[in-house]
Amino acid sequence: MPKRYVLPGFLDGVVTPAHYEGWLRKKASAHVRRDRGRGNASATGEAYRLAIHDAVMKSCGCDAYTGEQLDWTLIGSYDNEQSEANGRQYKHSLALLPTVDHVGDGGGAPDFRICGWRTNDAKHDLSLESFLALCQRVLEHHGYSVKAGA
Repeated sequence: MPKRYVLPGFLDGVVTPAHYEGWLRKKASAHVRRDRGRGNASATGEAYRLAIHDAVMKSCGCDAYTGEQLDWTLIGSYDNEQSEANGRQYKHSLALLPTVDHVGDGGGAPDFRICGWRTNDAKHDLSLESFLALCQRVLEHHGYSVKAGA
């Protein structure tokens, strides 16, 4: 694996460098395909791999939005057949599966955050500001007080 994709220290003994590289390449490829389909002709695998690897390093293994420790042993384990057979139960079992979240719309330079599948599913295509506003509305609706920056 090229030195720029050195296995992050928090993944030592959790996944192999080859497993991490395979996951990194697969995620970058999927995002490049999606962004090119949305009109970003400048999207390249190398730039996306670098941006995703940088996001992984910055994550220290945790969800960028919730701070939860992600389960890196789950990378590359998603199984369509299991998902179809077990539905919600299967999806819930992968709540802390590390995923790659686009910060922007994918039209410019790659900018990613690492988060759990559950978080990425909830955030979907929302900007960070819109996601936080939604979370605040949900919490306040259920009687919680929310103070920004707390």
